Amino acid sequence: MTRSAVLEFTPKGLYCPAGDFYVDPWRAVDRAVITHAHADHARAGHGHYLATDIAAPVLKHRLGHIQCDTIPYGETLQMGNATVSLHPAGHVPGSAQIRIEVGGEVWVVSGDYKTEHDGLSTGFEPVRCHSFITESTFGLPAFRWRPQKEIFANINQWWAKNAEQSVVSILGAYGLGKAQRLLCGLDLSIGKVLTHGAVEGTNRVMRAQGISLPQTEQVTPETDRKPQAGHLITEPPSALGSTWSRRFGAVSLAFASGWIGLRGVRRRRAADRGFIMSDHADWEGLNSTIAATGAENIYVTHGYTDIFTKWLNSQGYNARVVRTEFSGETEDGETENGEAEIGDAEGDELREAQSESVPQ
Repeated sequence: MTRSAVLEFTPKGLYCPAGDFYVDPWRAVDRAVITHAHADHARAGHGHYLATDIAAPVLKHRLGHIQCDTIPYGETLQMGNATVSLHPAGHVPGSAQIRIEVGGEVWVVSGDYKTEHDGLSTGFEPVRCHSFITESTFGLPAFRWRPQKEIFANINQWWAKNAEQSVVSILGAYGLGKAQRLLCGLDLSIGKVLTHGAVEGTNRVMRAQGISLPQTEQVTPETDRKPQAGHLITEPPSALGSTWSRRFGAVSLAFASGWIGLRGVRRRRAADRGFIMSDHADWEGLNSTIAATGAENIYVTHGYTDIFTKWLNSQGYNARVVRTEFSGETEDGETENGEAEIGDAEGDELREAQSESVPQ
């Protein structure tokens, strides 16, 4: 059966002619449907935005004054000749998969997604479709996440040990999504939690919209660094090892990222400890999601696109790579980017893992 394309891959982004809108466009357009508020998916300059009601407050916080409509998960909206609905992606609070139906043909744009329920974001729900647009940030068999409960046990053990030695624990993580996820898993009986302004700004927005987060205290220029021994500070990865961090005296630096298992990543981030935690699907999550959609066609947009696409085709899917400006989670944890950010040593390690793990 020949099916028409619901979406076109254009220089501005993913375009739906039937509805005259774009999904996560990377060039200025009149109408944009946004999966989530990370900078590679939500950019300034569009005439009109559509997002989930949960994502909109952070979207406005990041982009400033924008015209933005919202719909809750699962509600349908008619946009021209296209029927649009947003469904949980599990990536960060408010993140969505965009379901678009035109003349009985269904496409789903996943944006970024995570299949393990983190207790903060609305849990991921697979959506049946004919064509599925997926990320592949961690699209290698080498990437298999441990259960979140186990990761938090390790983080709290590290913090407790530091507290016993009157050392400040500094934990680096993205200011949107992962930082709040980490906050919700911390054992607050160990000590107080302080935050970098980049993290606390998002915390305030989420609290104002009713999202429950543990109590935190923002570090300001007036904060006395000396009495903070034993407490924990969350900050963006870029601040790890900086003068800002070192002002607290005796510190232990840690970094939470899906890339942390790779040789050299923790060293380059000046971290003493690394915790493997990502807000993206791992190898098993990617494969199980694609199977659950029942999609005939798979479009792979960012990450290990060539490798993952080859694998999908070997499994009987009709898969192809689509070049976009989406990026995913980088190995340095600072921006959402893909494999181009991996250093030579890490690239060699992953190529070795690929040759050993992916059936040829």
